[in-house]
Amino acid sequence: DIRFIERPYCEVLGSPFSHDLGAGILSAEAIADPPVFDRLRSAAVHDGIVRDLVLSLKYRDRTDLAPMMAGWMLRASDGTVAACDAIIPVPLHRARLFSRKYNQAAELARHIAHLSGKPLLATTLLRIKRTSRQVGLGAKARQDNVRGAFAVSEHRAADLFGRRIVLVDDVYTTGATVAAATRALKKAGVADVTVLTFARVVGHLI
Repeated sequence: DIRFIERPYCEVLGSPFSHDLGAGILSAEAIADPPVFDRLRSAAVHDGIVRDLVLSLKYRDRTDLAPMMAGWMLRASDGTVAACDAIIPVPLHRARLFSRKYNQAAELARHIAHLSGKPLLATTLLRIKRTSRQVGLGAKARQDNVRGAFAVSEHRAADLFGRRIVLVDDVYTTGATVAAATRALKKAGVADVTVLTFARVVGHLI
């Protein structure tokens, strides 16, 4: 079964609560270590069928799954897509894009933009450092791996100042990748970043 993530959850990290603790409640993690992005929303828990969908889109050329997955993401976005100025996918380095042929985050972002009518800025955020794969790395190693990996295109920086952006990726694990991408966006003057992923790793419910 697919475990969709629905309220109650942390207003910042979107991590599900086992009980409704009231509106606007934050998780202990969000209070102790606030993320650089403004909020995170995800459609489903990363296990079982959802994990298979992620792997199929990412490695098995199943781009036909992207519209369905994007629809679930839009539903999970909690109004943030409707309120944003533009949608930006987490980019791949050009070497990895060449070997994989497409960027799964860009496929999801493209369909979310189509469904919502919001602008897609697919070439604004660049991956300027070729990083190792994050799979199998611990949290600290993930942070080190992606530090300084992203930058905003000099020609597009003016388009971002003061804007509200939805940053799209396929899976949220430790948050290292989207945090590094968010830092690059905020350095360019972005006012607000919502991270929107199809799946997220969830530990125990709070």
